[in-house]
Amino acid sequence: PIEPATGILTPIMSDKPDFAEIETFDKTKLKKTETREKNPLPTKETIEQEKQSESTA
Repeated sequence: PIEPATGILTPIMSDKPDFAEIETFDKTKLKKTETREKNPLPTKETIEQEKQSESTA
């Protein structure tokens, strides 16, 4: 609808999103990517080693 005060066209916000684009999306066009952890969490062993090195320092 056009805003009467400004004359600017404003988009209509609805409660339900438009899934038409999602339903017609072609997943085969996506390329396969390898997921790599950039910052992996330390293991229990690593944490224990760090605790021991801190207590001796």
